[in-house]
Amino acid sequence: MTKQIEIRVEAPGYLRASFENPPINLIDPETIDELSALISSLESGPEVKVIVFDSRDPDFFLAHWDVLTDKERTAAMPKGPTGMHPWLDVLARLSRAPVVSIASIRGRARGAGSEFALACDLRFASAEKAVLGQFEVGAGAVPGANPMARLGGLIGRGRTLEVVLGADDFPGQLAERYGYVNRALPDAQLDSFVDRLARRIAGFEKEALVATKRLVDEVTLPADDVFPPAIDAFFKSTARPQTRARIQKLLENGLQSRSETELNLGEQVAQLAG
Repeated sequence: MTKQIEIRVEAPGYLRASFENPPINLIDPETIDELSALISSLESGPEVKVIVFDSRDPDFFLAHWDVLTDKERTAAMPKGPTGMHPWLDVLARLSRAPVVSIASIRGRARGAGSEFALACDLRFASAEKAVLGQFEVGAGAVPGANPMARLGGLIGRGRTLEVVLGADDFPGQLAERYGYVNRALPDAQLDSFVDRLARRIAGFEKEALVATKRLVDEVTLPADDVFPPAIDAFFKSTARPQTRARIQKLLENGLQSRSETELNLGEQVAQLAG
């Protein structure tokens, strides 16, 4: 199996995980399996303090879920250690892992890609090149990993509804203004800023990092039981003929290829509605 995630040791206690799944970094069952194995190593390894996730593709951090993946296969994937569907399991375990996770976002992070970024502890975006969004409602579907629960705690109810019901793209600077990401930095400064922060955190005592993060988690992370109903709603919504027709139209227009549809997906789902 081709590896989608390259892991590098940047410094003692500091890992970097780079996504590379051509053509546009779609998320599929293999992505989930690799992430699950990586998180298991983070949960059990005493040496790692911080991990940075980035992308080898400057246009796509993580595009979204691969809509052509066999849905029956996806629904039948074995549950993870939390007892939830493996995608929900990966995100919940990442948020609670005894390491600091940082998403360094350059390019598009929509749908499940946005859900992954939201599950990370910290998010930093390229002001010029990052685009985040939850486009699913525009395609007739319910967001499957309940990003609403994570966004609600970050940006409030009104803005959460704007993000998920408007199904539009949020460029890096607007995402920062809303609180979707911690900061949007000039693209030329993104890598150095994230690297400097990661090295700083890696220099601290792990016991203090883990204990402090756990206390923050207790008052900020959604409970696990809010997530399974969302993925059930996702599978139900994507089975509707209307949703299938919308997704088919997007595929005909270039969805899942390096195309204007993928580069400007928020605009494309609005045109589809029109």
